[in-house]
Amino acid sequence: MSAVEHGEENHARLMDRTYRFQRHIYDLTRRYYLLGRDRLVGELRAPSGMTVLEVGCGTGRNLIRAARLYPEAALHGMDISHEMLETAQAAAMRRGSDLRFAQGDATRFNPYAAFGISRFDRIYMSYTLSMIPDWQAALAQGICNLAPGGSLHIVDFGQQERLPHWFRTMLRAWLAQFHVSPRGDLKRVLEALATKLGADLQFRSLYRGYAWYAVLRLPLN
Repeated sequence: MSAVEHGEENHARLMDRTYRFQRHIYDLTRRYYLLGRDRLVGELRAPSGMTVLEVGCGTGRNLIRAARLYPEAALHGMDISHEMLETAQAAAMRRGSDLRFAQGDATRFNPYAAFGISRFDRIYMSYTLSMIPDWQAALAQGICNLAPGGSLHIVDFGQQERLPHWFRTMLRAWLAQFHVSPRGDLKRVLEALATKLGADLQFRSLYRGYAWYAVLRLPLN
């Protein structure tokens, strides 16, 4: 086993341990502080025939919502945690949502091997990058898996720059219990990628900096 594969296996085990029991109450508890998820899904604008991938789909909550909004789109989800995928698949079956799931590492995910699809029209990451150790590699891989003219949508923890210091301190301590680290360099890294790719980038701060929201659109060619 290579060092990369060993690291992937270790991270998968960590996520399974973290969410083995949490997955059963995840959606109930996270609705109060994973802000901006519904906004992201609502702005995907994925009409009939479009292919959509959620990186780090967790319990499938976002994909099930997307299935209601975009019933004619082809919706897919991947996650490194087998435990989370088990919950996602069960939830999709209960709601009759036509979704496809695959287990994999976001830093080197091969969509063709998993789904028989080379590129996606829409890829989104909802509170995912803050949980991936090599988040820049995951970001780069996500862009590689985008079709020309496709868009990458991201919502994640910001730096709480306009919120009280005590709130930021408490939030960071709470998130650390779940191996979550807000990415302070996210805007700078996205700007550099957009310049390199000739892509359009929209970056917004939500809820006084509580969350950051970004959309990166690739050129058509």
